[in-house]
Amino acid sequence: MAKILVCDKLSENGEKILKSAKGITADFRSGLSEEELIKIVPQYDGLIVRSGTKITARVLEGSKLKAIGRAGIGVDNIDVTAATRKGIVVMNTPSGNAVTTAEHTLAMIFAVSRRIPEASYSVRSGKWERGKFTGSELCNKTLGIVGVGNIGRIVADRAIGLKMKVIGYDPFLSAEAAEKMGIEPVDLPELFRCSDYITVHAPLTDKTKNLVDRKAFGQMKKGVYVINCARGGIVNESDLVSAIKEGIVKGAAVDVFEKEPPPADHPFFGIPQVVTTPHLGAATDEAQEAVAVEVARMMADYFQNGTIHNAVNFPSISAEGLKILGPFIHLAEKLGSLQGQLLERLPREVRIEYRGDVAEYNLAAVTQAALKGLLSATVSDVTVNFVNASWIARERGLKVVESKFSEHKDFASLITITMEIDGTTRSVSGTIFGKMQPRIVQINEFYLEALPEGTILVIHNQDRPGVIGNIGTLLGKKKINISRMQLGLMRQSGEAIALYNVEGDLKQEVIEEIEKLPNIISVKKVVL
Repeated sequence: MAKILVCDKLSENGEKILKSAKGITADFRSGLSEEELIKIVPQYDGLIVRSGTKITARVLEGSKLKAIGRAGIGVDNIDVTAATRKGIVVMNTPSGNAVTTAEHTLAMIFAVSRRIPEASYSVRSGKWERGKFTGSELCNKTLGIVGVGNIGRIVADRAIGLKMKVIGYDPFLSAEAAEKMGIEPVDLPELFRCSDYITVHAPLTDKTKNLVDRKAFGQMKKGVYVINCARGGIVNESDLVSAIKEGIVKGAAVDVFEKEPPPADHPFFGIPQVVTTPHLGAATDEAQEAVAVEVARMMADYFQNGTIHNAVNFPSISAEGLKILGPFIHLAEKLGSLQGQLLERLPREVRIEYRGDVAEYNLAAVTQAALKGLLSATVSDVTVNFVNASWIARERGLKVVESKFSEHKDFASLITITMEIDGTTRSVSGTIFGKMQPRIVQINEFYLEALPEGTILVIHNQDRPGVIGNIGTLLGKKKINISRMQLGLMRQSGEAIALYNVEGDLKQEVIEEIEKLPNIISVKKVVL
């Protein structure tokens, strides 16, 4: 029975989903401090949070958590690096509040363009200053969108409906995709130069922190409007204040701050050209309901079916995608484990090659599985799982090279893991028979067909009469049964590799006795 702790308030429907989910129990406790979380989190397998709870490395340190679900898009209140290191998958709900945040962005654009907050305050003060609050039209103006993801695309769609010209910068946006959305793709300096309005819709990362700074403002046309409904820190606050005072920025609309809540003497509050709101991008009834339901379903699906949705530290796999890639994930983990157990130490580079039909898919999860198998067999000081495998590989200096080829002459699909140690290249290859049956089909130059499961003796020997008989006789005397055997022969060298699936108490002294038999080159025990 998986236990989930819900640390922030969810909607009633979100709570109902968790309470009715089979195999799951949920506790609802809001407002916990870091120290309180540290004490109780070891009881739980999963956490659900909104923006109000901070999940720090200290909270995660003594936990057995498998997953954290964030009701919302931002995960800056979660130490994702620490979670990844611990093998905890972190999932968010990027689509639940996309429309709401996009609409708030447009509301902020209107508000700052027509000076609505100032005008409203003036009227409420008993004044009638029509001439003081002349605004700007949006029609025929250029809107520059930094980050054309879920929210940025909705903003673009609505802005095009307002007859604005939309340009966008996003390193992951292809020219074809941009054209379909009616967006002109540009680089960042060109966006700064050409835009009448600039709106930011990127996550806060090391690369995007202070993305819009003094240098960026220096590239902008005079009279530009700047809107930030993404994350505080992307637009440098002090540089924005200077740009307003210098007359570069005509107005700004800010929903997010570097420090929230901001101090009472924040410089934005003394500048009438800046419209501010208290992080209201997702604050609608509809959005709160949507993200609560989405995170509840997502977490339930993870603990019931193992399906990962919207993970920020692991490739997400849908249920349909899992049906196709599931057997290859299983195979890749077995091949990685086999390689790892055949090695004496971790290499500096591993090459994972995909050939045939499997190469058509996004194989990030398959590669992660191969690394999990390899590292689990070679790293003993940390527990490796699907989430932290890439992180551990980078930490240990293991370079991972992935390549794809659309065809293979012998198999519909083939996965090969290759590495080099001390000038010797070692490789293993595997495929799927039918739809679900994994097979090892090659070890180095030796072709065979072996089932990757159970305890296996991998024996490299000279191809001489009596070798197999000697091995069988010795194992028989030790009461160890051979349940299956597959042989790979290389006639040019006169050598063979055999995989013996065995049942019984296979101790190290038995392996050492086999090594002493005539014509034996090497013996390895592998458990898959």
